[in-house]
This record gives sequence, structure tokens and C-alpha cells, in this order.
Amino acid sequence: MKKLTLCFVFFLVYTTPLLAQIGDATQVTQTTVIEKGVGLGAVIAVVASWSRNQSILWAILHGILSWFYVLYFAITRSSID
Repeated sequence: MKKLTLCFVFFLVYTTPLLAQIGDATQVTQTTVIEKGVGLGAVIAVVASWSRNQSILWAILHGILSWFYVLYFAITRSSID
């Protein structure tokens, strides 16, 4: 389960900025990729939320809250898997 979660995180972090560029005829720069990509906090929040709740709706909400949920998750989790 832990390995699958890590693979999912890497997939989201590395493919989302690239997929955001499809159809864009301008030259891709570092700034453009960062502006159109998903933030690291959102990815961590979604994965943490999914591992705890197994709910897509909660994962979306926690992804929007991003770093706030990551901090909450770190403070309230009971054990390390």
C-alpha cells in the first residue's frame, strides 16, 4: 500500500505539469510549468486524505486546503505506517 501511494504521488507531481502544457504552442519555461502545475502541498494532502478516509470528495477538499491539511494530518496521525 505504501509503495502504491508513493507511485501515485510521483505520478501526479511529474505528469500534471506536463499534461497542462498539451495544446499550448508557446515555449515551455520553468515558470510556466510551475504556474500551471499542481502544488506539492495539494498532492501530499490528497494522498494523506485518501490513505486516511478512502473518499474522493474528502481528498478533493483536502487538496484545496493543501498545506493546512498536511499540517493537521501530521499533528493528528496516530502512527507511522
